[in-house]
Amino acid sequence: MRESILTIPVNEIFEPREGCPICRMRDMLEKRTVEYIMGAAMMEPDVRIETNRLGFCKVHFDQMLAQKNRLSLALMLQTRLETVKREVFTKQGLFDNKQKRAKNLAKTNETCFVCSKVTWAMERLMVTVFDMYKNSKEFKELFRSQPYICMPHAEMLLSAAPEALDKRTALDFWDDVLALGTNQVELLYKDVSHFCSMFDYRNNGENADWGNSRDAVERSVEFLTGRKPKQ
Repeated sequence: MRESILTIPVNEIFEPREGCPICRMRDMLEKRTVEYIMGAAMMEPDVRIETNRLGFCKVHFDQMLAQKNRLSLALMLQTRLETVKREVFTKQGLFDNKQKRAKNLAKTNETCFVCSKVTWAMERLMVTVFDMYKNSKEFKELFRSQPYICMPHAEMLLSAAPEALDKRTALDFWDDVLALGTNQVELLYKDVSHFCSMFDYRNNGENADWGNSRDAVERSVEFLTGRKPKQ
């Protein structure tokens, strides 16, 4: 399968063979979106309309705070809070509809500008991933050589496969995704078990062999959640 403007970024994401490739894809998209929103785009009227309407989730607020540009974030928060105040917390005249305000509150808590952009881009990249898996033997081998697919992204891929692939290819794809998960969960179980055993007094001492278990807890959390735990 020839490389193109669509396949090159997917190959670049899968080539490192480090951790979950779909997490790397998401992380790349999140980084670009956060940098975009914290830069000059913050002052673009159409962007501000969307950020005021959608807001941001906790994960992406944390990433924005890490950008060290508190003024840009404060300006967005100023108009976002104004929108929330008007649509949720301001009494709507004599016949105030509290149920409508409750629905607005629920909607406000569920939306995020960065999530919406990342989801949009991920859906389009996934089309290319499935197309490459179906048509490229090289990519299929590259996919199978990944260390693992995290639990949330394994669910996403398995759910999308029946519509994206023909029945025979979808079954092969399911086998590959589940095989990667099986290998990783067995490895993690072994490492976590070894980590626990090292707290037995009989395994203490100067020559205690922790093997690969020291970061087993963190690696397990990342596999189960699709997010690196904060240290």
